[in-house]
Amino acid sequence: MNEDPGTQRPGTEHWPVEVRLKSAEKRLEIDFDNGVGFSLPAEFLRVSSPSAEVQGHGPGQKTLQRGKMHVGIMKLEPVGHYALRIVFDDLHDSGIYTWAYLYELGENQERLWAEYLAELEEKGYSRDPRVR
Repeated sequence: MNEDPGTQRPGTEHWPVEVRLKSAEKRLEIDFDNGVGFSLPAEFLRVSSPSAEVQGHGPGQKTLQRGKMHVGIMKLEPVGHYALRIVFDDLHDSGIYTWAYLYELGENQERLWAEYLAELEEKGYSRDPRVR
């Protein structure tokens, strides 16, 4: 049965063809149907969580995450056919990472990571949980 891809993938331009959890390396690797692949560190995913706990409930409410340098991923849980719930070893599990959001994170990883590090430095925070 051939259905219109738009009915199968609402809001998703690129669809994952393979998702790999690399626990020892603390990263998620994801390949998309357009041949693009990303290797996303657990720390980057954790500090970029789409959860309300991190993003807030509106513009300007984002909470800067700190001390997440050593965070890992315990497991991945599919959410329908459109997303993943990532369970981190700091027990954060409320973010729903849509395929579109994961693609966006991958495409913009370098810039987003640089902005995150700059904000940490500006506020005098550390990625290391042992540093206060």
